[in-house]
Amino acid sequence: MPSFDMMSQQEGESMEKIDLSNGLEMPSPGFGVFQSKPGQEAYQAVLWALEAGYRHVDPAQIYANEADVGKAIRDSSIPRESLFLTTKIWNANQGFEAACDSFEKSLSQAAVDYFDLLLIHWPQTHTRADTWKALEKLYEQGKCRSIGVSNYTSKHLQEMEGYASIKPMVNQVEFSPFLYQKELLDTCRSQGIVLEAYSPLAQAQKLSHPLLAELGSKFEASPAQIMIRWSMQKGAVPLPKSVKQGRIQENFDVFRFSLSADDMNLLDKLDEGFRTCWDPSSTE
Repeated sequence: MPSFDMMSQQEGESMEKIDLSNGLEMPSPGFGVFQSKPGQEAYQAVLWALEAGYRHVDPAQIYANEADVGKAIRDSSIPRESLFLTTKIWNANQGFEAACDSFEKSLSQAAVDYFDLLLIHWPQTHTRADTWKALEKLYEQGKCRSIGVSNYTSKHLQEMEGYASIKPMVNQVEFSPFLYQKELLDTCRSQGIVLEAYSPLAQAQKLSHPLLAELGSKFEASPAQIMIRWSMQKGAVPLPKSVKQGRIQENFDVFRFSLSADDMNLLDKLDEGFRTCWDPSSTE
């Protein structure tokens, strides 16, 4: 299972960091920018997140806000080497040459020299093996510090054993108490792959659940904080997203309490296979 310890921040906050299989440290939680509008909205949200204590930001080519994330990083007072920055190769850019070319464009868009994590965004049927070879090349060239996949099922991970020279270090999937992908989490753990949780708040569609309110009252925490804490205690790295300053700060304030084993078991039972995004299980 991935190991955790604590990272002190200038603001007096703390955060967890998780060791990837190559020894690189990933701060947790990360800050998601999916559906943050390109331009001022995404830029300001990232600035607020960095001020709140986040040191891990998760853009992607298809989000069209790599440039805004990069500008926010440059305009912050935080050194680049203190931050963990991701991007993802979109479907239209898959294949060996296309992936390499699009990655160079991502570097240019964000105006950075490297990404800390590069992911294949989706397991495209006919191109994912060649795309992975591109990621391996970029990793070996030092242009990204770690590589992984997104939306990969256990089946897709097993298939990679036949063509991957380097095992993925991360698998980013939808994961919340209402979509508790235990089998996939166990598979990732057994292979030394860190699971990142996108939509860890189920896109706010389940925040009114009475159990979240009950546990929130117990810990003087919001329903969102309970969900984020659950993901972290499962060993996942959640990527909560918001464009509101108060919510951004609240979603990071999850270090002052811990859920008990009984609390975690109750939250586990909320699983109903509830997805807010696409289901990759049908992808051959």
